[in-house]
Amino acid sequence: MSAPHPAVFDRQCMARALQLAKRGLYTTDPNPRVGCVIAHNGQVLAEGWHQRAGEGHAEANALAVAGDAARGATAYVTLEPCSHFGRTAPCCDALITAGVARVWVAMTDPNPLVAGSGIERLREAGIEVACGLLEDQARALNPGFIKRMERARPFVRLKLAMSLDGRTAMASGESQWITGPEARRDVQRLRARSSAIITGVESILADDSALTLRAEQLGLAEAEAICRRQPRRVVLDSDLRTPPSARVLQGQGATLVACAAGADPLRRQALEAAGAELIELPREGDGLALEPLLAALAQRECNEVLLETGATLAGAAVAAGLVDELVIYMAPLLMGSDARPLLRLPIATMAEGRELEIVDMRALGRDWRITARPRTDGNG
Repeated sequence: MSAPHPAVFDRQCMARALQLAKRGLYTTDPNPRVGCVIAHNGQVLAEGWHQRAGEGHAEANALAVAGDAARGATAYVTLEPCSHFGRTAPCCDALITAGVARVWVAMTDPNPLVAGSGIERLREAGIEVACGLLEDQARALNPGFIKRMERARPFVRLKLAMSLDGRTAMASGESQWITGPEARRDVQRLRARSSAIITGVESILADDSALTLRAEQLGLAEAEAICRRQPRRVVLDSDLRTPPSARVLQGQGATLVACAAGADPLRRQALEAAGAELIELPREGDGLALEPLLAALAQRECNEVLLETGATLAGAAVAAGLVDELVIYMAPLLMGSDARPLLRLPIATMAEGRELEIVDMRALGRDWRITARPRTDGNG
């Protein structure tokens, strides 16, 4: 069999690097997911990916496998090699020292500490650098890291579960379980890839949710390792009604409670004694302003946040234009016109409707998962 055309081989190697990067989907936070392939003369020599924050980056891991064979080779990296000292040494220096001749970069790093300086350093060392191969796929791997670096805001994913007629709970509040075990497993995986999970106090009072990852529900071989990093839990609670005994304050992982200025100091003390971190936000309408919360989470290195809440807070986030993606689980069930709606989003005319683009739809057991994003072309 003849060797593939060089351009085809380049694409194959970058596609493989993207596959490797995805292995860090649940474990690299707050770092980006990055993969690397090293090849020479049409042969792959080594592979690596960033496995966990604080450990070796993708390039360093691949170079450790390649050894001396990396001299004169080509490195395919899904994100521009870093040029600064963090918890590890700069990857561009490692590539230079290894003597690679060429580096393919899928996308430049939006981190202001890098932002082209890694590519510049490689070129100054005489290494040929090409950018943009499978860039869209590379950006899709790290929506939160990119948004935090470019907009100082995390990527907001809104999770909703509904019946076929768009209802989330009976008028009494009864809602468990609308969807089946396959959908609930998928929600666990959304939590696992998130830096933080946001909910409202009404959900805590109604369900006493812990909002934690549960290894037995993830359905992944590495579930125990993934669950060592629990997402930050965030409760929007204007008047500090969260009980100090609430499950969301217990167990591994930090809990942030957002309240309004002037909230009862005794309640504040009780929650802080229970281990909560409190943050004050301005009031907005009947609740709290969400934009300052997202800015605060970005400062705490949160890349992707998952909004798991009721119709009121979910509707407020959509109305404010803060939701980047909706993940809707739809069960083959009719709950009737008296049941609670998916969103509290007052809309009077068709012209006021929020148009979405469906980017994915798939079956999960008896349920369906719909992934949609707000239209950004001016038609929505």
